[in-house]
Amino acid sequence: MANKHPIIALTGASGAGTSLYKSVFVEVFHRLGLNAAYVSGDEFSHQAASQQYDKALDTGCYGPDQNDFETLEGIFTSYSNTGDCQYTRTSNAESVRLPSNTDLLLYEGLHGGVVAESWTRRKQQVEVAMDRRSESKQGINLAQYVDLLIGIVPAINLEWIQKIIKDEQQGKVSRDASSACIQARMWDYVHFIVPQFSLTDINFQRVPVVDTANPFAVTRIPAEYESVIVIRFRFPEQHDFPYYMQRIPASFMSRRNTLVIPGGEMKLALDVICAPLIERICKNA
Repeated sequence: MANKHPIIALTGASGAGTSLYKSVFVEVFHRLGLNAAYVSGDEFSHQAASQQYDKALDTGCYGPDQNDFETLEGIFTSYSNTGDCQYTRTSNAESVRLPSNTDLLLYEGLHGGVVAESWTRRKQQVEVAMDRRSESKQGINLAQYVDLLIGIVPAINLEWIQKIIKDEQQGKVSRDASSACIQARMWDYVHFIVPQFSLTDINFQRVPVVDTANPFAVTRIPAEYESVIVIRFRFPEQHDFPYYMQRIPASFMSRRNTLVIPGGEMKLALDVICAPLIERICKNA
């Protein structure tokens, strides 16, 4: 998109591991000598984390009922145009001003690529655009401002396993309550989370290679070495796959636009694949 002030977004469902991916990007920025501004999706939730379980049973967690899409889109609009932005956090009403003279903005959270033609899911079915580079005439379109959109996508059973076990271990709620929350917010998940992954430039999907047939009964999260990562590229012609496979051990192509790597090679793959893209985006800005 060649914004003068580039935006990179890491978008994924709750518990997908976007924070871990962010840490790798921070290291890449440091190595490339880039000064980045950071925005977290958690800042734009109407409810504190402790209230999400109760609210999910009534209104879901991922849609506009519980998230301030308008403020977030305003940040993307302002930064892409001026490289500057001041906003108020929805989560705690604190005023925030992004650092000045930054090279790019990194968003990490649930909604970096949301495109929805309807504000309120209770009024009508939400339609989702398939081309993020075309401006939305109504509703919200965050994806149109993003220069590099990365989807962090655990296989759905793995996502549920991670949520249930982590909630239980952290003493948040019982296993039954966590399972009920997953079911209650499924409508929002289908309409506001999943469609983003058709608009991303690259998806990193972690897939377990152990039995997760009943995620509500699994008692241990599959380890990295028990997983593979399926990487899908929206524009495969822009990528050097022989080079990727040379750099990333035991990687292979499963389709012309899909690279499969061992689960333990995620950080290396992010560096090999994304560092040149980031450098190119900032150079062209």
